[in-house]
Amino acid sequence: MKLSAFKNNKNRLRNIWWVAIFFVVLAGFTFPLILLSQYYKFEITILYQAIIVVLASVICQLWRGEPLSDMFGTFNFRWLTTLGAGLLTGAALMLTASFFLWIAGSVTWQNNKIELLPLLSVSTSFAAVAVAEEVLFRGFIFQRLMASIGTWPAQIIIAAYFLLIHMNNPGMTGTVKVLASINIFLASIMFGLAYIRTKSLAMPIGIHFTANLVQGVVLGFGVSGNEQASLLTPVFQSSREWLTGGSFGLEASVPGLICVIVIVVMLFKWKPAIETGRTI
Repeated sequence: MKLSAFKNNKNRLRNIWWVAIFFVVLAGFTFPLILLSQYYKFEITILYQAIIVVLASVICQLWRGEPLSDMFGTFNFRWLTTLGAGLLTGAALMLTASFFLWIAGSVTWQNNKIELLPLLSVSTSFAAVAVAEEVLFRGFIFQRLMASIGTWPAQIIIAAYFLLIHMNNPGMTGTVKVLASINIFLASIMFGLAYIRTKSLAMPIGIHFTANLVQGVVLGFGVSGNEQASLLTPVFQSSREWLTGGSFGLEASVPGLICVIVIVVMLFKWKPAIETGRTI
């Protein structure tokens, strides 16, 4: 049988070309939005970004003739319980890391004046971030890469891409940059494993959302170097940024890194694992 650069042995377009098509479709939404934002003077918020990422993913999945449930997971009671498990995991990740800092005497907290509107606004933004990033990094392109080159090569490529997108975040310097880079790379592996084990985006979205929510809105740490309204303000008793993460957040701390590694190991050992077939 003659091999084709474009089609596989089932006469279907190869998965790697679908990755390219996805980015073309995404660009088709992004550039007009940029022009409209300049003309009408509005900001392209993370909510807009989430919408166009989801739209591009839905269009490409339907274009392939595949059900949306193959990408997002089947929306049913199990999807909701998987989301709940993800929400608990993300919260536990940040609460555990901050607990170790507290018992080590490296941080205490002060109460802030509660202003519901800013807190709600930040929480909504974190929800949009979780959806946008998980659909982008664990959705259509990740799943096409897994089908094309295998699970772990896809994991490494997407983790490198995930790190690249976050590389210029505020505070990415010195020791913080090293720890934050390792943490962000492993966090991508963690989110990817959450998808692979459940075959649903519910768990990675849940982990991503509450990890940011608890770290930022509740505990008052930076979230990838960004400050936001919060219920508490951390007071650092130690200047060792490798321990506390400093202004970047728990993502650049040793306790945060250890907690991510523990969750990665737990997800890796979680059975049954969902095998991904290879169809180049």
